[in-house]
Amino acid sequence: MAMGRLVMGETVDPWLVAATIALLSLACLAGLAVDSAQASTETAVSMGLRERAGKRLNEMPARQLQSLSIGSVIVLMQRHPEAVAALVVGHRAASAMMAAGPLLASATLFLVSWQAALLVICLTPVMILFFALVGDAIRQRADAQERAFGRLAGQFADRIRTLPTILANHAAASEEAKLARRLEAYAGNTMGVLRIAFVNAGIIDFFASLSIAILAVFLGLGHLKLAMIPGFSNLELGQSLFILMIAPEYFAPFRRFSEQYHAKAEGLAAAAALDRLLNAEPVPPNALPVLDRLRVVLPQTGLVAVVGPSGSGKSTLLHRLAGLEPGGAPAADGHGIAWVSTDSYVPEGTLGEAIGWNAGAVAGDQLEDAARAIGLLDDALLPGGLETRLDKGGANLSGGQRLRIAVARAMLSGRRVLADEPTAKLDSDTAQAVRDVLTALSRTRLVLVATHDRDLAAAADLVVDLTRNDAIEVAA
Repeated sequence: MAMGRLVMGETVDPWLVAATIALLSLACLAGLAVDSAQASTETAVSMGLRERAGKRLNEMPARQLQSLSIGSVIVLMQRHPEAVAALVVGHRAASAMMAAGPLLASATLFLVSWQAALLVICLTPVMILFFALVGDAIRQRADAQERAFGRLAGQFADRIRTLPTILANHAAASEEAKLARRLEAYAGNTMGVLRIAFVNAGIIDFFASLSIAILAVFLGLGHLKLAMIPGFSNLELGQSLFILMIAPEYFAPFRRFSEQYHAKAEGLAAAAALDRLLNAEPVPPNALPVLDRLRVVLPQTGLVAVVGPSGSGKSTLLHRLAGLEPGGAPAADGHGIAWVSTDSYVPEGTLGEAIGWNAGAVAGDQLEDAARAIGLLDDALLPGGLETRLDKGGANLSGGQRLRIAVARAMLSGRRVLADEPTAKLDSDTAQAVRDVLTALSRTRLVLVATHDRDLAAAADLVVDLTRNDAIEVAA
């Protein structure tokens, strides 16, 4: 009304100008309030999901938790909650707007010209058709993107954990190249998702612009008296401007929905991944039938090797004997055990304190002898010797360094030793040092190892093969 009167040289009432400013201001404030509410709601949803995911992970049995991919867990806690929140809040709001917005806009156009309302409505099926065609493609791309991100996160976390070993073996360049290839794969999948989303948005913009252009031509012909088109002729200029102002609002919800379409695909992929991780049934040990029939009569001294393919139950057997899982009698007989693996506990402090942890009163020369026997004093990445500072949980150690600390601790403890893959992921010299120490310890105490190492199994006094299906008894 205001623009039409100005163009026609008519008087514009002050109340009309004031009403225009007031309504525009209210619209801006309403948009700000809605955006703020959506952002806070998405934050609340993502925080709630992350809290529930953390609680579920804490409740998982150790075996099930260890079976999860570290990359999947990283993506689960860092990325999936935001993607699901965008799906259930942002995409749902866009869906509601697409349902109500065009209906309100067409009803408003109908009050001025039902022909103009019909023109914009006729293009709606075309846009819905493109949504249907694009939907499956963008969903597949989003699934591939999530898998690529999980692999990238897992590889990156593993390389950070083993960084000292990588540097010691001068393998930084090759590992960097591997990470670069994974990053390129993830970037390619991400660009694939965005490419389809942009194409979809471009189609919406094309049809919206086409519809508005047709309206403008018909209205212009009517005002110039060059064509008498029903519904577009004999209109006041303010009415024509009103139609041209409302028509874009008819297509705005479709555009917003197309912008949220990739969020829907990512949210559905993230929700499926959350369901798989958080609602997964406990992982059944593959070799439970064998372990349930296994009668273990352990000797007082000697080296006992438990062998079998991955998944046959070697680690489960050690966990049962250590009392970490139900189903077996602990091997310690009340005297305690020394646990050796790449996930052995390392307290914050010095290397000497980590070796002597839970080993009782130990003299300084004993700590030094144990560290030297396993090669810790010759490690270039531990330049301070026994005074080298270790982060909480051994965060600045590689898996091999953590394992050697556990072996040195076992030497000082005097307890029976349970070792899970004690030579895995070690170089040949370090692996041989671990074999020598475990063999020496077995002369005075029981050393039970779960291993794929043929040399270590060959040095054992007894070998338990979990691939056998008959009842197995290990006797002295």
